[in-house]
Amino acid sequence: MAMFSLAALTVLELAPPEMIELAARCGYDKVGLRLLPATPGGVAYRLMDDAPLLRATLQRLQSTGITVADLEVVAFRPDTDIAFFAPFFEAGARLGAKHILVASYDPDLARFEERYRQFCEAGAEYGLTSDLEFMPWTSVPDLRTALRLVSDLAHPAAGILVDALHFDRSRSSLADLRSIPTDRLHYWQICDGPAERPLNTEQLIHAAREERMFPGEGGIDLVSLTKAMPDSLTISVEVPTVRLAKTIDAEARARRALAAAKVIVERARAT
Repeated sequence: MAMFSLAALTVLELAPPEMIELAARCGYDKVGLRLLPATPGGVAYRLMDDAPLLRATLQRLQSTGITVADLEVVAFRPDTDIAFFAPFFEAGARLGAKHILVASYDPDLARFEERYRQFCEAGAEYGLTSDLEFMPWTSVPDLRTALRLVSDLAHPAAGILVDALHFDRSRSSLADLRSIPTDRLHYWQICDGPAERPLNTEQLIHAAREERMFPGEGGIDLVSLTKAMPDSLTISVEVPTVRLAKTIDAEARARRALAAAKVIVERARAT
């Protein structure tokens, strides 16, 4: 039976305790928590620096039975220092998290690979995998690049995070996806988007961070993608809808996203 996680970006307006309660009401199994911002000054809930908020989050996890799938977002840049993340790892271990979302904004891939190796080693000490998300506007723009880096690294904690939108927008292939060793896939993200791809990087980023579509309502071949993914993986439902959020509350959006994701999974398993 598929396990579904409510991604932080779907309901980013909610702090972790409220998000966990909502996930439980909606029928999710897990949550993803954003402890670090995707961009400087972006929204994040720094549980490693906020003891009362961390305690409240732990209490909600215990009372609801929801678990933490992943932590976001470790964005590697040229000046990234691995020592900075010690409190982040410690908070992740207390939360019982399993995975960390990693992205690379370092144009020097050799330098990134070495720091990513160090990060994997450090995170593994806390039972965390480090899953590299390829995105067209980053220095790891597609699945092939991510696979090469993770394969070269050969660390058991290193993984590849497949996001349905980025998979489609990067023109990555199902053949490439099927070539990934199953032990390099720990969870994946589902959403939808228009069949017509954005024309430039600015549009790509805007759509990814603010205006995705609910699974099955766009033009991405989610059924084929779902069929290519191992059934055992947690499915993170990541559907940011900033405009819709002005008129529809977080719970309604989260319920709609989960219901839509379940339909895709059912269709994939029936074919």
